[in-house]
Amino acid sequence: MISPCVKVIKSSGESVRKMLIELGAVDRTLKIKADERFLYIPVQNQELVPSTMEITTGDFKKMKKPRTLEEILGFAPAFDVIGDIAILDTEASRNAEEIARAILAVHKNVRTVLSAVTPVTGEFRVRKFRVIAGESRTNTTYKEHGCRYLVDLQRAYFNPRLSTERARIAEQIRHDETAIDMFAGVGSFSILIAKRAKQVIAIDINPDAIKFLRENVHLNSVTNVEAIQGDVRDVAACLKGRADRIIMNLPHSAHEYLNEALIMLKHGGTIHYYDIGHEDELFDGAIEAIRNAAALHRRNIEILNRKKVKSYAPRQYYICVDVRVS
Repeated sequence: MISPCVKVIKSSGESVRKMLIELGAVDRTLKIKADERFLYIPVQNQELVPSTMEITTGDFKKMKKPRTLEEILGFAPAFDVIGDIAILDTEASRNAEEIARAILAVHKNVRTVLSAVTPVTGEFRVRKFRVIAGESRTNTTYKEHGCRYLVDLQRAYFNPRLSTERARIAEQIRHDETAIDMFAGVGSFSILIAKRAKQVIAIDINPDAIKFLRENVHLNSVTNVEAIQGDVRDVAACLKGRADRIIMNLPHSAHEYLNEALIMLKHGGTIHYYDIGHEDELFDGAIEAIRNAAALHRRNIEILNRKKVKSYAPRQYYICVDVRVS
């Protein structure tokens, strides 16, 4: 295949190759070739090649399609896939662009590669992203447990790593239950639960999240989800004693809303309480917070289950405590 290429003396070939890769100029679908004195490095974008380098043309063989990222990069980078978007773990890597192109080459279902510019922040729980490669967008459709979710990752919170946990909670739902999802996001807990529950009340303060949630309710043909946009502290009194089950998926801050959860929960109801715990006292802080809040309402708690959901940071874990409150 005829392609433009950079012609470089062999002794400088490796350093030039690495530079061109970092610039995003190398055509990774074609094999580099050599003669006695020179390397010929195929390029896909001549504008990215420094003007000091010699550009010519050559006939190149196609690369065999790589089967894994390790074959291309020499290591397996960490990333999440949400729909057709891949999200790199960190933007700190100097090779982010190279990693992104490798992901697009290996994972044909991925159309966009993003890297987070900010952490999840603010009451809307959103973060900003940088498009590293592929289509310039942050919206996608995610499929999980037979459900589909429209989401814009820059406008609403979504965590694909809770897939197993969402299924675990849904399996506990009885057909006569009313469940309240206090921090519903785009509906990834609510809609799956709605397929088993009598009713689901999904609350979120982020208007964009509620917009997507309502679209996802329609997309998944569920009719028993009531979506409420607002601060749960403002709506709890209107939902007093309505819930057989409450999902509190707001690590770091869930303890601030236990009063509202206890207002909305029936006697004998269950709370699924999510938090971040240090390995030395994994569940202690969460259980103490629940017990103290229940005491203020003169209610008793029974710990049904304690679960380490996933790793969060060194020696810290995303946890869930399932509690029955009487």
